[in-house]
Amino acid sequence: MLPGGMGKTLQEMQKKLAKLETDLKERVVESTAGGGMVKVRVNGQEEIVDVKIDASVINPDDKQLLEDMILAASNEGVKKAKKLREQEIAKITGLNMPGLF
Repeated sequence: MLPGGMGKTLQEMQKKLAKLETDLKERVVESTAGGGMVKVRVNGQEEIVDVKIDASVINPDDKQLLEDMILAASNEGVKKAKKLREQEIAKITGLNMPGLF
């Protein structure tokens, strides 16, 4: 048994973290590449939810450029989502330990 109200506090924190997981699914960050020609949206659970590609960058002769832009925007979007997640968890737990969650 945990001392004092510590057990209750941990239960409350667990409830808040569970709610946060649901909330993060709805929170979305956006990242772009190629001057906005490729846009990727990632939710707070680090899932890519949308990709938009400007028609002007769809060139069969330069497929590699488009692939590179998608990759760059996706990676940046996931980084932003991870940072959002870590910040929100830190608000609940009082711990700011990047990479822990």
